[in-house]
Amino acid sequence: MKHDGQLLAAGHGMAFWTLDVGDDRLPLGRPNQVGGKCSRRFAGCVTNSTTVASSRFSRLFLVAVALFISFSAILATLRFGVRAPSILHYLRPARNPFQLQTQSQRPLMNSSMAPSAYKKPPQLPPRFTATPDSLVTDTKALIDRSRNIQDGIVKDVSPESANFKNVLLPVALDDNKMAIESHIIGFYQAVSTDKALRDASTEAEKLLDDFSIESSMREDVFKLIDAVLKKNESLDAESQRLLEKDHKSYIRNGLNLSVGPQRDRFKEIKQRLSAISIEFQKNLNEEQGGIWFTREELDGVPEDVVDGLKVGEGENKGKLWLTFKYPDLFPTLKYATNAETRKRVFVENENKCNDNVPLFREAILLRDEAARLLGYKNHAEFRIEDKMAKTPKTVNDFLGDLRTRLAPGGQTEIKKLLELKQQDLKSRSLGDDNSKYFLWDHRYYDRLMLERDFQLDQQVIAEYFPLQTTIQGMLKIFEELFGLAFVEITGEDRTALADGGKGSDIVWHEDVQVFSVWDDEGEGAGFVGYLYLDLFPRGGKYGHAANFNLQPGYIDENGKRRYPATALVCNFSKPTPKKPSLLKHDEVVTLFHELGHGIHDLVSKTTYSRFHGTNTVRDFVEAPSQMLENWCWTPSQLRSLSHHYSHLSPEYEAAYKEASGADKKPAEQIPNSLIANLISTKHVNDALFNLRQLHFGMFDMTVHEPKSHEDIENLDITSAYNKLRHDISQLDGPEAISGDWKWGNGQATFGHLIGGYDAGYYGYLSSQVYSTDMFYSVFKEHPMNGKEGRRYRHTVLERGGSKEEMDILEEFLGRKPSTEAFYKELGISK
Repeated sequence: MKHDGQLLAAGHGMAFWTLDVGDDRLPLGRPNQVGGKCSRRFAGCVTNSTTVASSRFSRLFLVAVALFISFSAILATLRFGVRAPSILHYLRPARNPFQLQTQSQRPLMNSSMAPSAYKKPPQLPPRFTATPDSLVTDTKALIDRSRNIQDGIVKDVSPESANFKNVLLPVALDDNKMAIESHIIGFYQAVSTDKALRDASTEAEKLLDDFSIESSMREDVFKLIDAVLKKNESLDAESQRLLEKDHKSYIRNGLNLSVGPQRDRFKEIKQRLSAISIEFQKNLNEEQGGIWFTREELDGVPEDVVDGLKVGEGENKGKLWLTFKYPDLFPTLKYATNAETRKRVFVENENKCNDNVPLFREAILLRDEAARLLGYKNHAEFRIEDKMAKTPKTVNDFLGDLRTRLAPGGQTEIKKLLELKQQDLKSRSLGDDNSKYFLWDHRYYDRLMLERDFQLDQQVIAEYFPLQTTIQGMLKIFEELFGLAFVEITGEDRTALADGGKGSDIVWHEDVQVFSVWDDEGEGAGFVGYLYLDLFPRGGKYGHAANFNLQPGYIDENGKRRYPATALVCNFSKPTPKKPSLLKHDEVVTLFHELGHGIHDLVSKTTYSRFHGTNTVRDFVEAPSQMLENWCWTPSQLRSLSHHYSHLSPEYEAAYKEASGADKKPAEQIPNSLIANLISTKHVNDALFNLRQLHFGMFDMTVHEPKSHEDIENLDITSAYNKLRHDISQLDGPEAISGDWKWGNGQATFGHLIGGYDAGYYGYLSSQVYSTDMFYSVFKEHPMNGKEGRRYRHTVLERGGSKEEMDILEEFLGRKPSTEAFYKELGISK
């Protein structure tokens, strides 16, 4: 949704989330791998050159992609609206002066060992001490203050006297202040262990959304803004951008409709859509489903996963409770040898949160009605107008041509995987259906192929990526590349920083880590902001992986900078007495990607919170983090991140020797042979992976681009979702057995299309054009070039959404963006 990803602006002053939701619908990693947020890399659509279709389609594709990069972006309204890595063709790179040298680096600091310049941040961290009552009370106070400011402007200013300073600036300053509190008010529903607090956070979000809609339709304020725009004042570039965006947001929120029934209906629709979005995500957050299995039914699932499952009592005595949370779900789909177990898990997971099914349908219908009220043909036309693509045709051409190109490769990959399935069943003397390749087969046989043909054991690779040492390695990379310093705040140092002297007040849960982030000496040693890491699953917590802005940065009315705070919310496996939390490679990619969003949020320096950090147009916002994923496929960086867990403590060493039967612990860093094997698998079954992502993008366009309102009223959304998945991915589901297309409601199980990626899911693919161009052009030869890293920081990340995204790209690249690197990634010759 950024959650991925960004990008959910729930309403006036509400949190902007970078959400990268987890499950097999998002392009966040390989479809066969376990991911904390989404079990995938953000990969571009990659295919082998042998799968490329005719030159006619090549020309069509070039036109489609070229259209994407020929237009500049228009940011979607934030105040008043809803708010691939390429394979490196070397395994033994020559040493270069920009390569990260982990042995010579200083370790990450904690606050007790930090230099004096880094000991006392100039701004206290936020406090997380709200109660259910205070959340609602504080929200009402924020709304009253903001409403009074708007009322005061209308009372004191006429169209003749209106200017930026007396109309736009007071509202912008209020937005800044509101964001400091409201983002955290909305954050509790995603992370609090207290259901009453989560419910109150949801109620507060609804109040803020309703106020956002009220504000967005104030004709008296709009008339003043319209008068300011017509005066053509001489403004700085960011203020001019704010004026233009606000002016357009009023028009897109119905103020071109006549006062009366149409405008009233539009407002009613917006209010209901807000309520649907909140309820839909709440259902996902609160989901507690699962299945009771015997140990025999879970044969093949890694022991540390099985040992961590809840043991049944009474009628379920001797059974184990397998949830649909990612640390349970993905290992079972990848390793369970029993096909019936995998099928049950897959189908039941597709039927979780069925209360969201009618909500999804209602949202689709209301969006279409609202777009037609505004004079658009459909919701897709309304939404895409405000993005880089500009028109639905551009999106459809792009997705359709990719589908044509990838389909032959998908067929070839399925044929090989089906042969592997047949061999496997025969070797085990099983009589299961071996004529079809099912959806619940894919993670299992994809994994088996990697192990058999590439000697790639993800469990062994994970031993080299303990969560905490991997985080340390990633932060060191960001230190080297962007000129930052991370200081972990622990123990008494939390107490010293807490407003009120209670260290636990500056985190929302005891598991949360917090860092103060600084510029290094070369960048001036100034304060940057606060970074929080919330890494393990728990009841009621947001179930995927996301970057949440807690407090944006901006310049206040006194010219003083307010510093940001940002949080990564993930769901990696918890450590045990015998093992720390270990990351599969795709989880390493996921973590690096999310940290990329976090860094974007931290280093941004804008005048107004409206444009801070990841608040860019949605079909660009993933590009910066997608580009950074390339570091997780670079041999030197993989080695620098690795640290075998048996080296962490004598207890882990003993446990490793006991489990493996080895006499001694392995090398501390991952061997070159394992890195070579890993990188050689990067494009295995890539056509199927990308066809799966195309399904989500094309389903998104299908439900948001009906020819008539009657068409969407008559659409069987569940059947359309499953039929389209079969047609595009070419994998069979339960319909191949029963003939029933209504076996699962996948559209109800992930939040993207309700939470902000409506008519925008294609952006995960289109942003690959920019991310691959930036990496190939600037960083591929020397990924740790600190000079270029700092230039990237100041040119791209620091700007946030304060400047047209196309202009930012052109400034960084020194030219217009090119599709050449994207073509290389796809295996397409120009």
